[in-house]
Amino acid sequence: MRLGVLDVGSNTVHLLVMDAHRGARPLPAYSHKVELRLSEHVERTEGGDRLSETGAARLHGFVEEALRIAEDKGVEDLMAFATSAVREAVNGDDVLERIKAATQVDIQVLSGQDEARLTFLAVRRWFGWSSGRLLVLDIGGGSLEIASGLDEQPDVAVSLPLGAGRLTRDWFTADPPPAEEVRALRRYVRAEIARSVGDVARYGQADHAVATSKTFKQLARIAGAAPSADGENGRRSLRHADLTGWTGRLAAMDARERTGLPGVSAGRVRQLPAGAIVADAAMDLFGVAELEVCPWALREGVILRRLDALPG
Repeated sequence: MRLGVLDVGSNTVHLLVMDAHRGARPLPAYSHKVELRLSEHVERTEGGDRLSETGAARLHGFVEEALRIAEDKGVEDLMAFATSAVREAVNGDDVLERIKAATQVDIQVLSGQDEARLTFLAVRRWFGWSSGRLLVLDIGGGSLEIASGLDEQPDVAVSLPLGAGRLTRDWFTADPPPAEEVRALRRYVRAEIARSVGDVARYGQADHAVATSKTFKQLARIAGAAPSADGENGRRSLRHADLTGWTGRLAAMDARERTGLPGVSAGRVRQLPAGAIVADAAMDLFGVAELEVCPWALREGVILRRLDALPG
């Protein structure tokens, strides 16, 4: 069965086409993505954050393009979902309704906890039962997801407004950011994460700590992990001792200098200092010395849940 997943994220909008069958490992067949950076198309109003008309129009255009590609690639079932940038916009539902009326694509808005749970499912399936209790961290453009558990459903799933794009937009006024802004963001991030540590820790110490998302992959690559070109099956990890040193260095660099680092994409280069601050704080407060990077994340979790619902 050929499935398509349209992922409307805060940074990237991604169409992933996969060949998938119940009980089998989903195999990627085609990928098409564009960095729309919807989090940067959010307008502050008295009634709340609104997705700008420009952002809405760009999203509409991508959905139409993705629909054509899905048809060309023989997709039988297209699933579409949106995360924090659309979820938190007061006009998000209106934007999605207009897109649905024009394209017949029904984009479902995931809650932060749904994101954490589905990402956790993907990580569990990737590493299997032998990995024991998992702690899963995922830094997106708009939010940080944290989940922990022994089964395929986590015991606890938390979503915090600590995405790398959101924090960069709200806290930094220049690139590189002034030292006082970096320090203020560091205090804020650690206070936000600390409120959730007890909720996660009370279920027990993790046997295996895992990271997903582009931010963690880039940080791991900067710290010496193998490039993605080497294939997804190779083990990649991020040690907290390495990250601590890089967090300060990234904040002191400008965008041009960061772009020269291995594995850093131009579209996310401005967000990397904030992402490193979040990653450093999470690893420190949860007592994680090393995170293993998982190639599967939310999109794969959505596909796995869909396959689980198919008749046997």
